[in-house]
This record gives sequence, C-alpha cells and structure tokens, in this order.
Amino acid sequence: MTEDIPPAPPQRAGAPQRGDLTQGPLFKTLVLFSLPVLLGNILQSLNASVNTVWIGRLLGEDALAATSSSNIVMFLVFAAIFGISMATTVHVGRYFGAHNIDAMRKTFGAGLGLCLMLSAGIALIGWILAPNLLGLLNLPGTSQHFALDYLRVIFLVLPGMTLTVLVSSAMRGCGDSRTPLYFQILTVILDIGLNPLFIAGIGPFPKLGIIGAAIATAIATLTGLAGLMGWIYWRDLPIRLKGRELAYLWPAREELKYLIMKGVPMGFQMLVISGAGVIMIGLINKEGIDYAAGYGALLQLWNYIQMPGLAISAAVSAMVAQHIGARREARVDPITWAERDRTLRSRWP
Repeated sequence: MTEDIPPAPPQRAGAPQRGDLTQGPLFKTLVLFSLPVLLGNILQSLNASVNTVWIGRLLGEDALAATSSSNIVMFLVFAAIFGISMATTVHVGRYFGAHNIDAMRKTFGAGLGLCLMLSAGIALIGWILAPNLLGLLNLPGTSQHFALDYLRVIFLVLPGMTLTVLVSSAMRGCGDSRTPLYFQILTVILDIGLNPLFIAGIGPFPKLGIIGAAIATAIATLTGLAGLMGWIYWRDLPIRLKGRELAYLWPAREELKYLIMKGVPMGFQMLVISGAGVIMIGLINKEGIDYAAGYGALLQLWNYIQMPGLAISAAVSAMVAQHIGARREARVDPITWAERDRTLRSRWP
C-alpha cells in the first residue's frame, strides 16, 4: 500500500534523531525498547493486584466482586477507543520515521481530539447506563450497589485514562518508551498509597469506602497525565502541539478517514475479546460471591502471564511503523524474527 506511506522529506538530517528505531541492531533495539513497556505493564498489574488486596481486606468479598466486574465493563468500553489509539500510534511512528514532524503532529492531534470526544461521550453515556451494564453481569448480593458507585466514578475519569494511554503510546511511536514509564511509576505509587487512605478514612482523609478506591485511581491518573503533559512541553518533545498546531485537535478529513478505516477493525477485535469477558463473568457471578471474587483474582494472574507478549508486540509495532516511514522495508520482516534470531544483529546493521 505505497499510497499510504508518508513521503520522505526533501532532505534528511545527517545525524539520527532521538528515538530513531530504524538504526542499529534489530535484536538489541527491540529488547531495550520493550523492557520499559514490560516493566510498565508489570507495574500496572501490580497496582491492580495491591488495590484488590486493599478492597478485599477493608471492604470484603462483595466489594471485591464489584470491582472485578466493573473493570470488565471498563475494558469493554475502552475497547471501543483502543483501535483509534493504535491507529494513531502507528501513523505517528511512520511520520516520525520519515522525519516529517509536522505531519506527525497533525495525526497525533487528530487522534487526541477524536479520542477525547469519543471518551467524553462514552463517559456520559456510561454514567447514565451504568445500572443497565451491570445488570448484564448478574452481580450477587450487595455487590450491585458497590459496583454502581465504583463504576460511575471511573467513568468520570475515563477521558483522562484514554488520553494517558494515547499520549504514552504516541511517545512510543516516537521511539521513547522510558518517559511514559516514569510517569506510570508516579501514578502507581499514588494509587496504591491513596487507596487505603480514602477507603478507610485514615488520618485527615474522609472514609469513602468503595468510592474512595475509585477516587484514589482518578487522582493518581490525572496527576500522572498532568505530569506527563508538563514534561512533554517543558522538554519540547516532538508530539507537543503549540499555536496553530492546536487546530490539529479537530481531525481533518484525511486523518479522520485513516483513523476510522484502520482503527475500527482493531477496536472490533478488542470488543470481541472484552465482550467474551463480560459473558464469562456474567456466568461466574451466577454461582455466588465466592466464585465471583475468586474469578476476579484469577484475572489478575492472567494479566501477568500475557505481559511479555504485549510488551514485545508494542515494540514491534513502533519499530515497523518507523521503518516503513523511513522506507527501510527490507528490515520490516526481520523485525518480527529478531527475538528468535540473534544473528540479525550482524546481518541487519
């Protein structure tokens, strides 16, 4: 699909730009780039696991089952935006590989604006329809009340979560997987630390129960996003938007067409997976509170198992996108084999 490949600029800079994944040995680049992604995934799952412990110990099995079911619903909702985020990241990587920074900012702004509008709309609809969504899950006992309170607060912070994921992914498309990790660490520390304070009302903090857990997550998420955006503008990183570039937040027709055509199929795949999860947890919840709580704990374990694959796939996506943009297609196929064949380090300089 050569018509989709961004044109190379008339003159390329002599020295590689920072974050250029098209240079150097493939295996080494893949490993070094994917390690921060893997660590970030581990921290995110560790955060969820620790918060699960806090909720289970401080509020009991009903609250634990409620949060597990609510998270499944949020994953289903987020899947609708996931495809747009992935399409934006790939397009950002291709333009970055072509050293076409203005075009990269245009596609990033389009993805950012579209995701913000979609997530705000979904958050509003989700707030209203939260009881109906939870009704599909057959939550037992008082878990229904816990889940509704928790889910509605999480819906309010959905736009912040979406922007965090999109901005972090776009930075990886620019070859920077470390900066998102630093602010993810900040988010995790805040979330883990604030959860018991707001749940149990320790010290000057109010006792808010299950709503406190959601508020802690909201505060941590928005603080991490604010820090990340502040860092981007302070360091004047490639994806920052200033002045006339802010108009890029309103997607142009060509950018909107690309994001929809490429993003919808990817989003639909995630919808199928998350939809199956909703059906599964609905069947589990019919068996009672013990089964529901146990299944929620099992989901946490499953997240750890799939982390290496997710980290490597994210690294491969960014590397391939940059190579296509840089018109170094000869290295694209070997990238997918780099983790298995270390001799590529010498074969593909």
